[in-house]
Amino acid sequence: MRHEDGFLTSVNGDRIYHQSWVPDGDPKAAVILSHGLAEHSGRYTNVVNHLTAHDFALHGIDHMGHGQSAGTRVYVRQFSDYTDVFAAYVDQVRAAYPEIPLFLYAHSVGALIAILYLLDHDVELSGVVFSGPCVKVPSSVSATTVFLAKALSRIAPKLGLSPVDASGISRDPEEVQAYINDPLVYNGKTTARLACEMIKAMQRVTAEASRVSLPALIVHGGDDRVVDPDGAQMLHSTLGSEDKTLTIYDGLYHEIHNEPEHPRVLADISMWLDAHLQPDGTT
Repeated sequence: MRHEDGFLTSVNGDRIYHQSWVPDGDPKAAVILSHGLAEHSGRYTNVVNHLTAHDFALHGIDHMGHGQSAGTRVYVRQFSDYTDVFAAYVDQVRAAYPEIPLFLYAHSVGALIAILYLLDHDVELSGVVFSGPCVKVPSSVSATTVFLAKALSRIAPKLGLSPVDASGISRDPEEVQAYINDPLVYNGKTTARLACEMIKAMQRVTAEASRVSLPALIVHGGDDRVVDPDGAQMLHSTLGSEDKTLTIYDGLYHEIHNEPEHPRVLADISMWLDAHLQPDGTT
């Protein structure tokens, strides 16, 4: 496996970190990673090792304000700051692999970024894997809370509201400790502006996801305490895709690729990817 990394420059002039992991032989497909809130593309070792061993090339960026990319931590002026950079990166990867299938692997808030990207850009992809998708405004969030978030977004956009609950990412204590100790993981609170932009993006998903028709695999931990599995159910029922599959893994937490059962989860994902290497489902 070959590992390479570098930076691209966004339209706003920000340096955006990206990296790739390519199998030693010719890859049969490429997969673009879209990581979750407050983390970075380097936390997908299990996914990388499994998929490169099955001859997939993996590519990922650190979203703006995350990991080694520039920008105020977990803050954007508008959600399209994420999707515009992601679109440019997808184009870059597609140009590097014009002849083989291209997939997305999008986790948590990375899934929200991916689906907004799909809604706003013309794409040629073979399919998308949504892992623990954070795409639905939680039922516990009242209209009053939404109003307050929007107000704070205007008057105090960088005010911290709430952090990610590290204990909820995995049932493996070593994974939780590695997350806490990772210097590239942001352990502070989500900014008011980002919280507001996420709510607006989630409302768009609920209203518009029927326009997305790509083959989709949605996977979620049944005991996820970070993102409610109801969002995965909503996404599955709302997507316009004729080819869509929802799998809920009973007992698993948020990062199902970092759970003790990750070999079974990743085997299911690679099997789905293999089945979608050709438009007719043949491999």
